[in-house]
Amino acid sequence: MLLKIENVRKSYPGGRPVLQGVSLDLDTAQTLALTGESGSGKSTLLNLAAAMDSFEDGEITLDGTGLSSLDDPGRADLRRHSLSIVFQQFNLIPSLTVRQNLSFHARLAGQEDKDWNAHLADRLGLSDLLDRYPETLSGGQQQRVAIGRALASRPKLLLADEPTGNLDETASANVLDLMLSLVSETGTALLLVTHSSKIADRLDKRAHLRGGRIA
Repeated sequence: MLLKIENVRKSYPGGRPVLQGVSLDLDTAQTLALTGESGSGKSTLLNLAAAMDSFEDGEITLDGTGLSSLDDPGRADLRRHSLSIVFQQFNLIPSLTVRQNLSFHARLAGQEDKDWNAHLADRLGLSDLLDRYPETLSGGQQQRVAIGRALASRPKLLLADEPTGNLDETASANVLDLMLSLVSETGTALLLVTHSSKIADRLDKRAHLRGGRIA
């Protein structure tokens, strides 16, 4: 099992619980949609799986490593080498070209592969845009750059938080098609947060959060 979340509990500052004993698992190359109403804890759970926040109880294990045992440098190393994140807001670096954005995380991890980057650019329809800057791109193009950047290091796990939430229906469908095709090609597992049942139906499994629990 690549990702195992076991009875995880997390509270907001002040003590209000947000996750109340959540458990789910994801195997290598599997895709899972995490659905739920706003405030149900979806993004919180994604942040915990990304080793970006701590939890009070339970355990999250990624590729055999328990996250609760890691210090801050260990969490940062895990994020560099084992997982990548695609955000709804794209989070591209405005001062870098498309080419530089694509290679940014892989270079930090010491895993840059120019041939693989070129393949990603071609698959994502970015080959003619490599010398442009993010502000000159459409929302769909920017999100395709963000997906390419996340997959450039060939992570074992890809986490995506409403990755098509800012796109129109056509761009959303195109971006999802590309993401699912590329994770299938690379054998990367995908945990995707979404409000859309249509998107969730495209993935292998679905987990629904309600009131901080898997419903």
